[in-house]
Amino acid sequence: MAVGRKQRRENLLAAAQRAVAEHGPDVRLKDVAEVAGLTSGAVLYHFPDIQTLLVEANRAGMERFYDFRLKAISGSITPDRKLVVTIASGLPRDSEDEAVRLLCELGGAAGRYPRYAAMLTSLYDRQVAMYQVILEDGAASGVFTLAQPSQTVARNIVALEDAYGYRMVARHATIDHPTATQLILDYARLATGHPLDQPDPTLPDTGAPA
Repeated sequence: MAVGRKQRRENLLAAAQRAVAEHGPDVRLKDVAEVAGLTSGAVLYHFPDIQTLLVEANRAGMERFYDFRLKAISGSITPDRKLVVTIASGLPRDSEDEAVRLLCELGGAAGRYPRYAAMLTSLYDRQVAMYQVILEDGAASGVFTLAQPSQTVARNIVALEDAYGYRMVARHATIDHPTATQLILDYARLATGHPLDQPDPTLPDTGAPA
């Protein structure tokens, strides 16, 4: 069966993620083409340049760390459970998580590539806003007693996700998903005045599609 245009684009996006993991953010068009088993011209048929391809490859990560998480907490669970679910799903699955590796690589190159900087800034701001809604809903309902303004707490949580996520993909020997989740929850407990129980496996899946 012939591969459709949509599937070919998806294959190229996956190839771009793998190429960045291997070559870094200065990956060349021919590197992506080699991973995809195509010519550079075939890649350019779908994407006008390498930066556009990498930005599109990163959108899956953006959806995972914002849209998917927002959907996972859209039900009637309480603010404290929403906060736990959101924190637990904001980290890499493990050190081989390609989507997070791509985010880290592009983040390191953001000073040289304004498009990467704008994209990552947008993701950060959207995640902060997502946490603010959870925190403010919890404070309004008396579930949380915030030690700082909601924006400050939200910014710190997202910054901790970024920092521990980087440590995980850098293969830090003592930082894995459960440990990083616990460390962020420790801060969130102080910031909200709530004990915030561990993630409950009976709640909606906190993982995101690969």
